[in-house]
Amino acid sequence: MPTVTPEQIELLRRIDTPTVCNAVEKLDIRPPTDGHLGAEVRCLLPELGIMVGYAVTARFGSTVRGVQHSMEPYWRMWDNLEASPQPGVLVTEEVGPDPGRGCILGDGMATVARRLGGIGVVSNTAVRDIAGIRALGGFHVFGLGLVPSHGNFGLVDAGTSVTVSGVSVAPGDIVHGDENGVVVFPAAHVADVIRLAHEIIAFEADIFGYFRAPDFSLAGLKRRLGA
Repeated sequence: MPTVTPEQIELLRRIDTPTVCNAVEKLDIRPPTDGHLGAEVRCLLPELGIMVGYAVTARFGSTVRGVQHSMEPYWRMWDNLEASPQPGVLVTEEVGPDPGRGCILGDGMATVARRLGGIGVVSNTAVRDIAGIRALGGFHVFGLGLVPSHGNFGLVDAGTSVTVSGVSVAPGDIVHGDENGVVVFPAAHVADVIRLAHEIIAFEADIFGYFRAPDFSLAGLKRRLGA
């Protein structure tokens, strides 16, 4: 896994997710339509601010009927989280037929995740026990919403690439999320993303200053942007 320093993680934590998306787009490593999760995966605890961590992946089958899941992938997921660079983010894919009725975790699993270095979860399914999760302090939740039941809880795999909201996520990818949503990118690009994000922040500070200036005009804006 590429080396990412704690200082770089902290720098990313000071940058909002839309700016990170803009920075990744400048790298031209994928189409601008890819890499960010759709609006159905919502930030359920927006008061926590920005989440940055390494993806720890798993696939769940909580809406698969008539199957008793093996516990082996469950324990492997926790092993992977404990062994992951920290902070870790559980990124999970519900493979059953009805993700909107599924459940990735409640306050019990969130507590275990916190003890093993996890700071959040991103999933194409739901969570429960949101009051208990909120009480943990600092455990981010991105998912479809809330459900009261764990369904047919169980994992079908852990530690492989998963697909969440059409985005393929590999173990060790950088997961960045805030109230706007989530973007994922390879850890090898962290330094460039930080550099480009700072350039974007400086440019936007200048252009927004002009938006608010007494002498603002459309003609002047066109000149500034080279139109």
